[in-house]
Amino acid sequence: MKLLVIIPTYNEIENIEKLIHYIFKLPSHFDILIIDDNSPDGTAQIVKNLIKTDYSTRLHIIERSGKLGLGTAYILGFKWGLERNYNYLFEMDADFSHNPDDLERLIETAKKGYDLVVGSRYIRGGGIEGWPLNRWIYSYGGSIFAKMVTFLPIKDTTAGFVCYHKNVLNKMNLNTLNQKGYGFQIEMKYLAWKLGFKLKEIPITFKDRILGTSKMNNSIIYEAFYNVVKMQWTYLKGQYLKNKSNQN
Repeated sequence: MKLLVIIPTYNEIENIEKLIHYIFKLPSHFDILIIDDNSPDGTAQIVKNLIKTDYSTRLHIIERSGKLGLGTAYILGFKWGLERNYNYLFEMDADFSHNPDDLERLIETAKKGYDLVVGSRYIRGGGIEGWPLNRWIYSYGGSIFAKMVTFLPIKDTTAGFVCYHKNVLNKMNLNTLNQKGYGFQIEMKYLAWKLGFKLKEIPITFKDRILGTSKMNNSIIYEAFYNVVKMQWTYLKGQYLKNKSNQN
């Protein structure tokens, strides 16, 4: 069974080497794909040095020309992983806000027959440490709004710590998914649900980054709210799955 953790990066030189070493020490055999958006701090060079010295078969990097968005980074990573026949593909932040140990819990849950497993901050046992009130409101409010509009049976719709079975991604028309940040995370879960896949949330504790700076901004948040409404509207009109999936 092949497992791929996809980690987008931009200026993560303080975190990336520690995170890579940590993941490779886990019991399961995870490979890692870093997608770096031309970090001026040298993040990509750290990764390339590790590939040369220690992890030539398990660590990979794609370098992009600039900041092209979180959603497009994951789409590129999904395509890369599917081409190489990975069975499970994971989304994960580079800043230790997601506990690498929880990768084991995600894959163990997926093995029980779930197609998409979400590391959830908003179910019993989950939580957030270190966020200012305004960011918590944006995230939690965005999840509530998405559930109200779409009826998506996930409490943490904006979560970015996710495990996908390859069948989920193969069923999606990835070329039509171009949202960023929160909007991308909501749409991936929404589309998987509408395609009939089994979704499951497990509790995690999300810890705000200690090193580096957040990449979230207001434009990404506004995009998410707008596209949630647009997404549900096109589904009700019968166009959404036709345009977003490979099921036909």
